[in-house]
Amino acid sequence: MTKLLRFIFASAFALALALASLSAAAQDAVRPAVGTPLQAAQKLIKAGKYREALEKVQEADDAPSKTANEKLLIERMRLAAASGAGDMAAAVKAFDAVNASGKLAPAEKLRIIESIAGGYYRAKDYGKAIDWAQRYQKEGGSSAQMQTLLLQAQYLSGDTAAVTKDLMAGIQADEKAGRAPSEDRLKMLMSVSAKQPEGAAYMLALDRLVTYYPKNEYWVELIDRVQRKPGFSDRFSLDIYRLMLATGGMRNANDYMEMTQLALQAGFTDEAKNAIEKGFASGTLGTGPEADRQKRLRDLTMRKVEEARAQAATKEAEAQAAKEGNDLVNVGFNLALSGKGAQGVKLIEQGIAKGGLRRPEDAELRLGQAMVLARNPKSTAVLRGVTGNDGAADLARLWILLSRRKG
Repeated sequence: MTKLLRFIFASAFALALALASLSAAAQDAVRPAVGTPLQAAQKLIKAGKYREALEKVQEADDAPSKTANEKLLIERMRLAAASGAGDMAAAVKAFDAVNASGKLAPAEKLRIIESIAGGYYRAKDYGKAIDWAQRYQKEGGSSAQMQTLLLQAQYLSGDTAAVTKDLMAGIQADEKAGRAPSEDRLKMLMSVSAKQPEGAAYMLALDRLVTYYPKNEYWVELIDRVQRKPGFSDRFSLDIYRLMLATGGMRNANDYMEMTQLALQAGFTDEAKNAIEKGFASGTLGTGPEADRQKRLRDLTMRKVEEARAQAATKEAEAQAAKEGNDLVNVGFNLALSGKGAQGVKLIEQGIAKGGLRRPEDAELRLGQAMVLARNPKSTAVLRGVTGNDGAADLARLWILLSRRKG
């Protein structure tokens, strides 16, 4: 049973008991012809026998010449029994009668409206559940469970536009107030907007789930969606694997092997070493029919690491001497990936300052990524400044989220 249904059942039962309670003064104020069947109805309600309780209420209602107080007690008891029995038509009629008496306290009135909305939801009459949930809000009710009921009823009735609008407004209000939107509501927004997974609502929900509830499953989905966006460049394939490795999203041996090979091709030998070692440590690599090939790649990676370390000083000097800054950016980023974040940031900044960059937005992305790895507090500002419509800006946003995960 979902949290919402548990709330509906618990609310209906508690309300039934409250409405069915007859004070000693109330019992003294009615005649036996009314009071005796109402007391019997009260006991039946407490036992959960709502249909039988309704029969006793009707027996009391059949008494002649009832006073105004007797009529009120009968309708209160009818409301309690009908709510419990799921007879919403009878419950609404009884509520109208009790409400018309002018003796219903505001808090109790809200509880009754809440129960009626829940009853209609339980009966899958979502249109009326929506009407009563909205009436609850107009009467001043502010229950989070009732807001969820309204959204669920709208969704199940097919009014996805209304649900999306209300969810988006609620998320924005939470963030404006400095609160984290609830995970359930963010998941509901994802579900509602799933038919347009590239749309703003779906991506906002996924982004916020990663922001506030950074579970691996949300990261996997977000990274996948970003990679599949129209125009996303293949040159960022290694970046995708880099994020997958950092967030626990590597799926199989091919992911580890592909990332290792791409890192070697890019000259990021320490990153290649990290990827393949994690693949072996996880047990994903080193077993099965491909074990020998995987071990050969590991051996090759280790040789490349040693060669790169031996040539590191020479490569940095050549990058410093170059007219353009591209090589300095690459050398600096490689240092950051190797655990020398601050040193890497410095070289990337020098490369950007030197100019002549093939893709300035990529260089800014590398600077922001290196700053995250170096735990530089300026990383978010740098990453927010990354532009481009072929993936650089999207990756920058993911690295901002990653920096919060690391923090």
